[in-house]
Amino acid sequence: MVGRDPDAEHRQATPLELLFDLTFVVAFGIAGEQFAHMYAEGHYGSGLFAFAFACFAIVWAWISYSWFASAFDTQDWVVRLITMLQMAGVVVLALGLPQMFRAVDSGHHLGNEVMVAGYVVMRIAMVLLWLRAARADSRHRDACIAYAVGISLAQAGWVTLAVVQPSLRAATVVGLALILFELATPWFAQGRRGGTPWHPGHIAERYGLLTIITLGEGVIGTVASLSAVVDENGWSADAVLIATAGTGLTFGLWWMYFIVPAERVLRRHRDRAMAWGYLHIPLLAALAATGAGLHVAAYFIEGEAHIGATSVVVSVALPVGVFVICLYGLHTALVRVGDRFHLALMAATALVLGAAVALSAAGAALSVCFVMVMLAPIVTVVGYELVGHRHVEAILQRLGTRS
Repeated sequence: MVGRDPDAEHRQATPLELLFDLTFVVAFGIAGEQFAHMYAEGHYGSGLFAFAFACFAIVWAWISYSWFASAFDTQDWVVRLITMLQMAGVVVLALGLPQMFRAVDSGHHLGNEVMVAGYVVMRIAMVLLWLRAARADSRHRDACIAYAVGISLAQAGWVTLAVVQPSLRAATVVGLALILFELATPWFAQGRRGGTPWHPGHIAERYGLLTIITLGEGVIGTVASLSAVVDENGWSADAVLIATAGTGLTFGLWWMYFIVPAERVLRRHRDRAMAWGYLHIPLLAALAATGAGLHVAAYFIEGEAHIGATSVVVSVALPVGVFVICLYGLHTALVRVGDRFHLALMAATALVLGAAVALSAAGAALSVCFVMVMLAPIVTVVGYELVGHRHVEAILQRLGTRS
């Protein structure tokens, strides 16, 4: 198990990696459903806290495996069986999410025992893989050992937290410290222990595939909202508008994500991968929250929500705004150039999202407000089709990247 060639041509995601990704559909789906239920009940603070914790756990599990696979994936029978073991761990993690949401909502403790059990399964598997790579690849041994030790120490901390189950406030402080330690492990291994031979094109594709999977929550949320409208009133103008808005919003967010020239910059500047990769955590959480917001709309239409229409619109508009900020943050982390053009697009997007909330507050129909939210990503899409692509190409040429 020696490191793969980071400059190999036509390096693509493997069928095994795609199969691994499917387990995260379940995890994101359960997290979004739990968040939507708590938001619809008006439990904004506890719902957001639990959802943020769940999204970090989900995305971090994916990151841990995917960066290893980009550098050392040999596709032999050992890797395949250990990948299957990790998939089982993701399923256990997903099954533990409802318990954690209920515990946080009660305000007493974190309730992450089952989630940690799933992580134990995944972490044992990851440590075995890193140690196997350390034994086989002397060139990258220091980085592999750093990963194995860091993962083991972090997992020991999470197990202790799950066993002790302190108050929610104390668990929050300890959990934040453990999250910072988790984030520091790859930074230390990649920056201080020689790093690993991950592939820029492969890792950019992997993040893109996870983004598409997360966008699937928007499709599911659209179907849920549309079903609620049809069940309530049959096929109507509102049903058509919601179908258009949900599908258009998902498509627009997809279009926006792939305007970032990740592979081109990472091939030239590997040192910028860390910030780019970490910024995907809030970006993916925002996409999952957008899907959850569409689920909130379904609860509202069915009469099962205890919040007003404006709060429903905010549940979709706010995560879309966070996604836009994170997306331009990805671009800035890669090119490291301030950009007035992007600031203008962000300001215009904020105006569109603000208009959607204002329309709802003024009494406009929910379907009309969702159509306005759908226009938010169109601001960037139109801006890039008219000016942005040439603008970014000029920046990339100055950075010396190849097309």
